Amino acid sequence: MNTVIKVQHKVRQSTLIDRRRAIERVIKSVSLNLGEPLTMEEMAKMAYMSPFHFNRVFHQVTGLPPAQFLYAMRLEKAKCLLLTTKMSVTNICFEVGYNSVGTFTSRFTELVGLSPREYRRLAKQIRLFDWKHLFREGWQPENEMAIEPFVKGKIFAPKNFEGLIFVGLFEQMIPQNRPVAGTMLTRGGSFCLSSLLQGDYFLMAAALPRAEDALEYLLPDFSKLLVGVRETPLHIQSANDKESIKIELRPFAVTDPPILLALPNLLADGISKLQSKMDGRDKLAIWKR
Repeated sequence: MNTVIKVQHKVRQSTLIDRRRAIERVIKSVSLNLGEPLTMEEMAKMAYMSPFHFNRVFHQVTGLPPAQFLYAMRLEKAKCLLLTTKMSVTNICFEVGYNSVGTFTSRFTELVGLSPREYRRLAKQIRLFDWKHLFREGWQPENEMAIEPFVKGKIFAPKNFEGLIFVGLFEQMIPQNRPVAGTMLTRGGSFCLSSLLQGDYFLMAAALPRAEDALEYLLPDFSKLLVGVRETPLHIQSANDKESIKIELRPFAVTDPPILLALPNLLADGISKLQSKMDGRDKLAIWKR
């Protein structure tokens, strides 16, 4: 009986690995042709699956439906074009597969939290921030007053990691728009997200190593990106259960949800708070809406 169970386990493991490889193959292929219209049937063919089976397997592997994952990939490409070219928003819209500038702008603003033009402006302004001071002095938010309900936890980063670690609570498995709550750290350690609304949320983190050019925080090298995700949602109640959440950072995988969609907002909010502390002022807008 034990031999039969072991064989069945190996078969299941082999099937899971094959499915993941098929989904990775589709994602890599689609990423090279984001300007082309793609149907569920076409993506399913790349994976050698039926559309129904492909949709189910894709969701199991990535945590998202194929269409939602594709939207996020297209917007990541749009973010890159906004910061590395002088292309107009209209031309970028068509380059990443949209047929309507209005639809593109609305979806970009909805998922990224900034309009395409605001995103370009943020890129210029973060270069004015005193990053050397930040990394020299360090900044950890664990000593801030926690207002219930709150979530406390600890980020486990590689030894001697120095860079930016973004932590956010999101309503969906895909981290988009403004998080319900978020913070930014310069190294692994404790974090606290407070004054939360009741509900179920996903906790996610992304870490980028220290960069010479601040623009790399908006256009990171994916091979250097670290992520951490709590697989099950957090249930936030009016009274806190004081559970301490542990998130271990690991290398970004092809099948991970496109967490970078949320970074512009977390970056802008984090810089605003840090600059305010450094300057001794109550408020400072790093960018204007």
